[in-house]
Amino acid sequence: MMTKKIDKKRDQMMVFCMDDMVPQDHLLRLIDRAIDWSFIYDLVEGTYCHDNGRPSMDPVMLIKIPFIQYLYGIRSMRQTIREIEVNVAYRWSLGLDMMDPVPHFSTF
Repeated sequence: MMTKKIDKKRDQMMVFCMDDMVPQDHLLRLIDRAIDWSFIYDLVEGTYCHDNGRPSMDPVMLIKIPFIQYLYGIRSMRQTIREIEVNVAYRWSLGLDMMDPVPHFSTF
């Protein structure tokens, strides 16, 4: 039987775990297990002011975005940001949930 209710599925609200959406053997999972990204916080600590200025972005995320761009051969930062907006694995790797805003491409 043919169905014409495809548009109704687009408006569905679902509860899901992002961790379940990224396969265990995904390249970004393997990299995340192999690299301890916490060293970046020590490297940039002196460049952040704790009591002045705008809220900061996570420096690990700011390093991982160009890493994803290079790893997947995405040609521009603008396109990389578009890809991150829709790719669950990229968001998972960056620590973003589905509703978190992605940094503007001009940040880079």
